[in-house]
Amino acid sequence: MIKTIERNIDDWLKLIGLNQDMVANIDQYVILGGIVLVALLVDYICRVVILQIVGHLVKRTKATWDDILFDRKVLKNLTRIVAPVLIYLLIPIFLETESAAFLSFLLKLCQIYVVASILRFVNSLFISVYHIYNEKEMYRDRPLKGLLQTAQIILFFIGGILIIGILIDRTFDKLIVGLGASATILMLVFRDSILGFVSGIMLSANNMLRIGDWITVPKYGADGCVVEITLNTVKVRNWDNTITTLPPYVLTSDSFQNWRGMFDSGGRRIKRSINIDMTSVRFCTPEMLEKYKKIEHLKEYIEQTEQAVNTYNEQQHIDDSISVNGLRQTNLGIFRTYMTNYLKRLPDLNPKMFCMVRYLPSSEMGLPVELYFFSAVTTWVDYEKILANVIDHVLAIIPEFDLRVFQIPSGYDFKKNFHN
Repeated sequence: MIKTIERNIDDWLKLIGLNQDMVANIDQYVILGGIVLVALLVDYICRVVILQIVGHLVKRTKATWDDILFDRKVLKNLTRIVAPVLIYLLIPIFLETESAAFLSFLLKLCQIYVVASILRFVNSLFISVYHIYNEKEMYRDRPLKGLLQTAQIILFFIGGILIIGILIDRTFDKLIVGLGASATILMLVFRDSILGFVSGIMLSANNMLRIGDWITVPKYGADGCVVEITLNTVKVRNWDNTITTLPPYVLTSDSFQNWRGMFDSGGRRIKRSINIDMTSVRFCTPEMLEKYKKIEHLKEYIEQTEQAVNTYNEQQHIDDSISVNGLRQTNLGIFRTYMTNYLKRLPDLNPKMFCMVRYLPSSEMGLPVELYFFSAVTTWVDYEKILANVIDHVLAIIPEFDLRVFQIPSGYDFKKNFHN
């Protein structure tokens, strides 16, 4: 059959006016061109006819993953492997040439074309898989882009070795052994990529970081939301809308603060202190207690505490004429109780978490009274609003308990005292 095809081509070439010598030199190129045309025709049939049929079938299915695969031209890249494979198979059968070097050259070109087509297909497959999982809610905040880039690097690294092996007639395993000697250089060249790959796996496997997390890395000036995680970079959009770029291995080698746990817990801590002038702290007189009883949430506490105080003093035969003897209520203690009750009745308080008012160590700046509680609101703007309302109330209510806020004297204070 092959001889018949070659003889028919020779006869056709002679009919168009070519002599015997030219026919002997040209017929092989005509056969090669015919093989290429057949391969291109098959490729066209696969891309136009078969893909259209598959496309109609894909649109009828309810699944979305097949739509993504088809839209990402994965199947089109798959069909492009057909032409080089067909050429590679047909050349040794139909092409008879006396030059073994020329035949070897053609076969190498076909092999390289096949490898390149497979790389293109697998790369598009990786990209489609990335988009499929990236559209799922449970994987949307995972560092999938870094894993995609890692897979692409490995893919093209293997493809590059295969192409080099084809060009120099070396098998894949021999080239890998040869590359072992240059592993140190490769480690230096791809240091950031390797570290990023390992760090990306650690961040993903341990669920340490997701897209959308609010992280704080003071050492590198990062304080904001993670917007992108790749093989070599983690991009953080700071609250001033600047972008801080970090290498992933920084987040595994150094410490960073991830606020995701706060959002997941449903409670954001509020921790603020007000310095009280210690000279304004005193024992409560009966007049003061009567005044404080009129304050909401304090009447029951004051009456119960006063009863317990009087009972103790009577049992111990305490001389009430001197206030230092026995037990007495203080305006600061009643203020602390009021603030505790006030915080526990806040509508935005998280009742499942700590809520207390405590004293911090006193200093020359006065006695710090700290408010420690958790709001049920975690968003920044609303959180700051709750915090501001509480501080406003505290500063306004302190004088009602005959207490004073301590602050360093300003020019206004000196001017006021001077005129007085």
